Amino acid sequence: MATILSVSGSPSRTSRTSRLLRHVDARLTAHGHDVVPLEARELPAEALLHADFAHPAIVRLAELFERADGVVIGTPVYKAAYSGLLKTLLDVLPQHALRGKSVLPLATGGSTAHVLAVDYALRPVLSSMGAEHISRGWFVLDRDIAVRDDGSTEVERETDVLLHPVVDAFAAALDRHTAPLVAG
Repeated sequence: MATILSVSGSPSRTSRTSRLLRHVDARLTAHGHDVVPLEARELPAEALLHADFAHPAIVRLAELFERADGVVIGTPVYKAAYSGLLKTLLDVLPQHALRGKSVLPLATGGSTAHVLAVDYALRPVLSSMGAEHISRGWFVLDRDIAVRDDGSTEVERETDVLLHPVVDAFAAALDRHTAPLVAG
């Protein structure tokens, strides 16, 4: 079993990105992994904006990344790039905070015009932070994520069917990555 940090870089309290991440978290939990959700918007803004590395929340953030075997990074796409909140969060982490980790980048947006943001905006940053394995990222249209009457999340069926192999491949990569640690 691996520990996965699931990070939402959305500033919105009604975030479709966060809903998608919690949906993915459930699938990763079904694979036997321990998932720790993190909402970047709940971090103290002043500590993030002033890069207060000694702030207890920033110290805890760095510790969460350090302890994780894998990281799911979710972001809404604004102006063809990942969110400024996610950028600020990544900026306060140590340069190689993703060293040795498997990472799954996910993005949401209103138009397929933003689909390349995962590969051309987010992937290079994750790579520069030392990610050992970056799974094929995935983009989901906002309209394919809905809130049911009971408050739960519904991902449009066809989208969900396409998302499953992406999440499963990440889980398998994480299993391969952590297997020597379990066996040794």
